[in-house]
Amino acid sequence: MLSRRVKVINPLGLHARAAASLVRLAGTFQSDIKLVRTDNRVVADAKSILSVLTLAAAKGTELEVKASGDDKKEAIQRIEEIFRKGFGEI
Repeated sequence: MLSRRVKVINPLGLHARAAASLVRLAGTFQSDIKLVRTDNRVVADAKSILSVLTLAAAKGTELEVKASGDDKKEAIQRIEEIFRKGFGEI
């Protein structure tokens, strides 16, 4: 399993459109991908829009991305990149 910390930097946080982008991206990988809030340890399946939205991740929220599977390294890198780019909202 690989993990990496990311921070929500886009102004509206991980709202429906941003969450949908994340879920679409996560769905392209075979690996199991989880998001964990570092402040309250709420866990979400990155391939489920409803699960991701339950994180209620506003701007500034720090998440840990965890991936396990054959393509885990690429999955982590691509997900980190979408967070770093603010889901194209910055």
